[in-house]
Amino acid sequence: MVNIKIKSKYLAIAILVGGRSTRFGSDKGLFEFRGKPLISYQIDTLSQLKYAIFIVTHSIKQTQNYLRNIDINNITAFIIDNRDVNEDKAIHTPMIGLYSIFLELKKLKYQKVLTLSCDLPLVSKEVITYLIDQSKGFECCIPQWDNGFLEPLIAVYPVKKALHIAKKNIEKKAYKLTNLISPNWKTNFVSIEENIKPLDKNLLTFTNINEQSDLNKLEDIYLDL
Repeated sequence: MVNIKIKSKYLAIAILVGGRSTRFGSDKGLFEFRGKPLISYQIDTLSQLKYAIFIVTHSIKQTQNYLRNIDINNITAFIIDNRDVNEDKAIHTPMIGLYSIFLELKKLKYQKVLTLSCDLPLVSKEVITYLIDQSKGFECCIPQWDNGFLEPLIAVYPVKKALHIAKKNIEKKAYKLTNLISPNWKTNFVSIEENIKPLDKNLLTFTNINEQSDLNKLEDIYLDL
C-alpha cells in the first residue's frame, strides 16, 4: 500500500483499532484530540523506529474511514479481522484481532510482532524499544505490574506459535487475552515499576483512553509537558 523501506522482517508493529468503543461512544483511534486523531500520536512515535506498522480493523468500512482520516505515509498496510475462524460473526474480541495479525504476518514471514491497542496514545519510544530489546532470546515479552497484572495488548509475541494458540482459544471461546501466553513459552515478564518506570517516569505509556472523560486526563498531561 505504501512504499516504505523495511530493514528486517524479524518484527512488525500492529495497532488494534477494531474494538467496539462502547464506553467511548465513537471510534477512539479517529477521535480528534488537539487537532489530530488519537492514533496519529502513536504512529508519530512508532514511525521513528525501523519497523513496519500495520493497523488492524474490524471491517472494510472501518479501514476506509482510517484511509480518509489519517496520514498513511508511515503505515505499511491494513489488516481486516478474519472472522472465518469463529462461527459467531457477531463476537467482538481483541483475540480475533490478534489472530488476524498473526495469520497475516505469518504469510508475510515475520517472526515476531509487537501489538498495541489504539487507546494508548502516549506510548514512549524508549519503552517500545526496550520491550523489543527484551524480547530477544525469548518467545514472548510482556509488561507486568507488581500485583501480577499483565498488559497483553502491549507485548511482543511469536507469530507462528501465537497464531496456533489464538486459533485454539477462539474455537474454545476462551477470549481472555492472557490465555494467549503459553506456559511452554520462554517468556520475559518485564516489571513495569522496576524496569519500565525509569524510562517513562509517569508511566504515560499505559495511559488508557476508555471513556470521553479520560480525555480530560490526557489534556492535563499535555498541559504539564
